[in-house]
Amino acid sequence: MFITFEGLDFCGKSTQIELLKKFLENEGKKVLVIREPGGTEISEKIREILLDKKNYEMTPETELLLFYASRAQLFKEKILPKLNEGYFVLSDRFFDSSTAYQGYGRGLDVEFIKALNKFALNNREPDLTFFIDLPIEKLNERKHKNASAELDRIESSDAQFYENVRRGYLELTEENERIIRINGERPIEEISEEIIRIVSEHPLFGGEK
Repeated sequence: MFITFEGLDFCGKSTQIELLKKFLENEGKKVLVIREPGGTEISEKIREILLDKKNYEMTPETELLLFYASRAQLFKEKILPKLNEGYFVLSDRFFDSSTAYQGYGRGLDVEFIKALNKFALNNREPDLTFFIDLPIEKLNERKHKNASAELDRIESSDAQFYENVRRGYLELTEENERIIRINGERPIEEISEEIIRIVSEHPLFGGEK
């Protein structure tokens, strides 16, 4: 299965990915965890460019195309081969992030972004996507709690940007059955239990094609 995790920065994706990984491994599944942007030597170099705050002059169009350059490399080099080997691939972000962040957040053409998905990923979609939803005020609280950590170029965006991104995620959830909205304000254990239940009930969990 190819399972992706989406949401605003600081929503708790990484924690939930790690908990799902442990569950799957205890069930005897082979698991690969990846992050976006990154995951390959080429993609990690692109990540450095994307997140470096020195690159404040980067245009939204450049940002979008760099994300897809990284994603196309990751998909062909890591994701697809591991899926063919029977792995559960858990990704911290995937193409829904581009639709939400660069489409709704930066105001780029959403239909063009969808066309890029088809071009870069051979029409392949995740089998299941968890959108961990967090209101902007909660996002700001978590940002302040992490004040000692240096924010990257995208994390430094303003509240209106994140409002637009969240709206994008909510609209995507309405349009796509594979995207499951998860209330990110609940306790970590409660969120994890819901995610594990949904994964366990998925037709592909037992290895069916």
